[in-house]
Amino acid sequence: MITVNIHEAKTQLSRLVDQAAKGEAFVIAKAGKPMVKVAGLDAPDAPQRLGFLAGEIAVPKDFDRMGEAEIAALFGVSA
Repeated sequence: MITVNIHEAKTQLSRLVDQAAKGEAFVIAKAGKPMVKVAGLDAPDAPQRLGFLAGEIAVPKDFDRMGEAEIAALFGVSA
């Protein structure tokens, strides 16, 4: 793990943050004394929404025909 002083961290912050995000943590020191450790988060790259209700709800097999007679009646057509 590398140690950088505050001045270097300020001038190279973007590069250091990119390194931390890739798993290369670093320490920022002030007057040679380590102050903070910077490390990337273990968060997923993108939220996964597909299938988030799997097993929680059930869709009836005739879902696409539910209320067919009532809707047809509203439009004056026989179903």
